[in-house]
Amino acid sequence: MEKFIVEVSARHAHLAKEDVEILFGKGKVLTKKRDLSQPGQFLCNEKVKITTENGEMNMSIIGPERPVSQVEISATDARTLKINCPIRESGDITNSPGCKLSGSAGEVTIPQGVVIAKRHVHLSPDSAQKLGVEDKQIIWVKIETKDRSTIFGDVVARVSPSFDTAMHIDTDESNAAGISGEVYGDICK
Repeated sequence: MEKFIVEVSARHAHLAKEDVEILFGKGKVLTKKRDLSQPGQFLCNEKVKITTENGEMNMSIIGPERPVSQVEISATDARTLKINCPIRESGDITNSPGCKLSGSAGEVTIPQGVVIAKRHVHLSPDSAQKLGVEDKQIIWVKIETKDRSTIFGDVVARVSPSFDTAMHIDTDESNAAGISGEVYGDICK
């Protein structure tokens, strides 16, 4: 069985170009702090604060710009902010709560877009074929750690030629599995 890297995705925002300019100034573009594992994705130097009726949090921004702004948090973050967030794939924000975004130059309120990201595995078509999975298939992934090996169900396989193979889980899921350092997963059949 082919194993793949498991990466922890902390809370973050994806921003639309028009919101970048409102938050950080006219003509502003997101600047790269470092590349992430998925081709073309990067951690930005800029940060944003999100505010709900019950709290606020500072978070990183992942570039490049997206068609619509959204915020991805953990279930613990949602409880802290006292908001009821759906668990969704990135980009599926319909009927999710909104928030106020604050940057160095301004603020914007998004009417929806705060979600808990559904755990998923990015797969190239070759990797998907080797693993015997198809795009959007729901799979189970076993992650072995020293003290808290875990099997995660309800994992979405996302297949695209633009992906490098890697599983993404949030900080709550990482803590549940006792992840520290480099960890790999494999599909349970």
